[in-house]
Amino acid sequence: MSAQISVVICVYTEDRWEDILAAVSSVRAQSSAARETLLVVDHNASLLDRLAKEYKETEGVRVLANAGPRGLSAGRNTGIAAARGDIIAFLDDDAVAERDWLRYFAEGFRDPRVLAVGGRTMPAWESGRRPVWFPEEFDWVVGCTYKGLPRGRVHVRNVLGGNASFRRTAFDAAGGFATGIGRDGDKRPLGCEETEFCIRLTRARPDAVLLIDDRSVIHHRVPAVRERFRYFRTRTYAEGLSKALVSRSVGAAKGLESERRYTTRVLPAGVGRGLRDAALGRPGGAGRAGAIVAGVLTAAGGYILGSVRARRGGATFSVVEIAGTADTGGEGAAA
Repeated sequence: MSAQISVVICVYTEDRWEDILAAVSSVRAQSSAARETLLVVDHNASLLDRLAKEYKETEGVRVLANAGPRGLSAGRNTGIAAARGDIIAFLDDDAVAERDWLRYFAEGFRDPRVLAVGGRTMPAWESGRRPVWFPEEFDWVVGCTYKGLPRGRVHVRNVLGGNASFRRTAFDAAGGFATGIGRDGDKRPLGCEETEFCIRLTRARPDAVLLIDDRSVIHHRVPAVRERFRYFRTRTYAEGLSKALVSRSVGAAKGLESERRYTTRVLPAGVGRGLRDAALGRPGGAGRAGAIVAGVLTAAGGYILGSVRARRGGATFSVVEIAGTADTGGEGAAA
């Protein structure tokens, strides 16, 4: 029997109305059909009501209110508890999935050892093209797969949360996503909740296999404001803060395991390419090299400050236990 996949899309603002509709449409157009799509609304009564009306008569789509504190982690946990599938996939609310996205996810789970499968996230720049100064090594800044990640179907430490899927048993083993780490609407763009969860999962299940299959592709919209260096700097600083929280939870050895290779091999190579392009008169080379250096420094600054705060007890988070599948009403109902 083929796996049944529930897709969870966490939403929080009406400013992304068209994006949300496009995300849902891309799930409904999959070559391998999802069992259901769950739209989890993060403490926005107006959006909750509007989506409930939009999908009232739509089979396979349910609209739910975030049952926990404000933020992406609690929204995901709400979706996990309500989902009926044995695999739970997550899609960003401003992304669209290619037609075979779920099919390739399902293929990965044919191996019973596999507890998570992630995909490849491509940037869709609002301006129509990548800013010449923006290094591919830092595409994680805009929620996308970055240069330096291995290609194909490969084992990884963690998947990226906006394009990922997990067996339900993963949450039985490790609990839910930790609140207090990830995004909270339009506040400082923290992250790493999926990193912390995946490390915690492999500690609870040392035999677990986590994969990325880059055939599972989504296209993530990058608004103009995120194409600017100011956002780049803010996001890299926030990543440092987030990594400090993850290291506090799982230890620096695991929390920074992948980052060591990234900073000692991938980024120096990127600086070298940028400087070479600059020497050859190619546009943006010096800017990309400079952005890599600036990104490393701001992330390091965030990590140092976050570590100090963590030691002083000024930064907290909590792991939520997932109770199990919730009965949240019929199709298209707002809970």
